[in-house]
Amino acid sequence: MSYPPVIVQALILAVSIPAAVFDIRQRRVPNWITLPAVLIAIALNAFLDVPAFNWRTSLEGLGLALLIYFPLYMLRAMGAGDVKLMAAIGAAVGWQNWLGIFFLTAVFGGLAAVVAVVSRGTVRKTFRNLWFIVLSLLHRQAPYEGNPELDVKNVRAARLPHAVAIACGVVSFLLVVAIWAPR
Repeated sequence: MSYPPVIVQALILAVSIPAAVFDIRQRRVPNWITLPAVLIAIALNAFLDVPAFNWRTSLEGLGLALLIYFPLYMLRAMGAGDVKLMAAIGAAVGWQNWLGIFFLTAVFGGLAAVVAVVSRGTVRKTFRNLWFIVLSLLHRQAPYEGNPELDVKNVRAARLPHAVAIACGVVSFLLVVAIWAPR
C-alpha cells in the first residue's frame, strides 16, 4: 500500500460516496458518476507521474478491477454500475491500493450480507443457493439460468446496494493508510 496524494483521495471519495447514495435510493450507480471518474483518474495519474501514481499504475488498477468484477457482472451477480465504480477506483489508486480497497469492500459487503440473511430469516435458503452456485459453476453453467432468484436483474432476487460496501471500503482504506502507510 502506498499513501495516495490528497487529490486522489478526494477523487475516490467524490466518486464512491455519491455512488453509494444513488445505489441506496435508486438501486443503480449512474454512468455520469463512473465514466468521467475513470477518465479523470487516468488523466490525473498521468499528470502526477510519480512511482505509485502514473498512467501505467492507473491502467493496471483499472484492468485488475475489471478482471475481478466483470465476470461477476457476466454471471449476473452484480450490476454494471458496481463494476464501473470499482474500475474508476482502480484507475485512481492503482492495482496495489485497489487490492486493499477490494479486501475491505469484501469485508463490509460480507458483513452486510450476513446481517441481511439473518434478519430476513433466510439462512437455510442462502446456504442452498450457495451450494447451487458452486454446483452450477462446476458444471460450467451460469447459476441464474437454473435459479432466476440468483439473477441480480430479477426483482425477486435478494440484493444489497454494493456501492455502499465499496464506499465503506474506500473510507476505511483511507483511514488505514493515513495511520500506517509511509508518506
